[in-house]
Amino acid sequence: MIRPRRKPSKLATASAPRHNLQPPTVVSNREKAPSRKKSVRLTLWPLVAATFFMVSGGTYGTEDIVHGAGYGKAILILLLTPILWSLPTAFMIGELSSSLPFEGGYYAWVRRAMGNFWGFQEAWLSLVASIFDMAIYPTLFVLYLDRLFPWFAEGHRGVMVALAVVVVCALLNIAGVRVVSTTSLWLFFALSAPFILIVAIAPFKIGALANAVTRPTTSTTDILGGLLICMWNYMGWDNASTIATEVERPQRTYPRAMLAAVVIVALSYIVPVVAMWMTGLFSSAWETGFWADIAGLLGGPLLRVGLALGGMISGFGMFNALVMSYSRLPLAMAQDGMLPQAFGKLHPRSRAPWVAIVVCAVGWAMCLGLGFERLVTIDILLYGASLSLEFIALVALRIREPELPRPFRVPGGMFGAVAVGIAPMLLLGFSIVRSQHEQVLGISSFAFGMMLIAAGVLAYVLNLKLKPAGWAPVAEKP
Repeated sequence: MIRPRRKPSKLATASAPRHNLQPPTVVSNREKAPSRKKSVRLTLWPLVAATFFMVSGGTYGTEDIVHGAGYGKAILILLLTPILWSLPTAFMIGELSSSLPFEGGYYAWVRRAMGNFWGFQEAWLSLVASIFDMAIYPTLFVLYLDRLFPWFAEGHRGVMVALAVVVVCALLNIAGVRVVSTTSLWLFFALSAPFILIVAIAPFKIGALANAVTRPTTSTTDILGGLLICMWNYMGWDNASTIATEVERPQRTYPRAMLAAVVIVALSYIVPVVAMWMTGLFSSAWETGFWADIAGLLGGPLLRVGLALGGMISGFGMFNALVMSYSRLPLAMAQDGMLPQAFGKLHPRSRAPWVAIVVCAVGWAMCLGLGFERLVTIDILLYGASLSLEFIALVALRIREPELPRPFRVPGGMFGAVAVGIAPMLLLGFSIVRSQHEQVLGISSFAFGMMLIAAGVLAYVLNLKLKPAGWAPVAEKP
């Protein structure tokens, strides 16, 4: 029996595979969607700020890297990881986002390069990874809140605060992309200020903290765990691609924003750690949430409060920016007829995909109770699988569509397109080794992750069984 195929005319051809494309004169719903007013489009620096929070959120989250590796090795890891992990990914995203600036970003690239099945798997992996990824940021918010008010560490109070973060960020995103990007820009300045003070004070405190008394650490992170956390701190560059239709001149803006963000993120990690190395503070005292205590030792209680508030801003800002990114995946899939129309419903004023935002927020809230390092391990494993598909899509599109306009290209021709993905894939091998030692629901994180990956295949088959010809694509409103 021949399985009915989705009709190409009902698909968003921006992301459809080339052999399913209509002639150039036929334009899909998504490609002919009315342009957004200039006032709601993202320009370079708001996009850099949003990307900063999608990837980093500041120096917070680096404490366990120092604990596991020590200062010297931690700085080396923080320096080499963006070169081997972030820059190749940024180059890949620069080419694909400038040549295919469509709603859904990486989902659209993979689907165009390799077809509906792999496009669905890319979206599945990203959304499932987001469930674990997004639970990390409210967790960081609560960790720094506990440094100021230990009362919140008792019972389920921390979980309730984390749930409030999810709700508030969902509401901000329903208000629209401009609200989120402007918020990200101001939050970036707010959380950077305390670290600028630390870097300024440290040269006057050389060796002053060598005998400092700190609270006992509970961190058990080793150097491999530190490397994984560093990879997590430097991942997520592709998240900004899902809002391409809401960016001003994306072909020019995306490559510039990616490269600028890589430099800013790397400096925000490395410079404060170098500054603290000068003070002589033992690296074994570091653990997640420790930056607030460091600030107290270095600059007194006011700076400690500033760092703790900055940590809360960081967790909030990252979650807020990533809601904007992940919610566009169900929207793009609904526009392609791969999910029910409900996921494509837009808010009448802000044009935000409010149904997708609410459904995703419910999923993220369900994982708020998992521990930080366990969340990181699962997140990297699933993210790595989706990133692998994106590097394959880069090469596949070079082969299948050599004449596709590419305002920005990965240098080095076909060799460069292949080589750019080698280092990131080798680093992902470390996550597989580590995931075999972490436990989730009584099984290894690796086995748990493979079950989630396999579930994507099952979800695609069930989706075809329910709607062999595809769900009715969403019609864009004028």
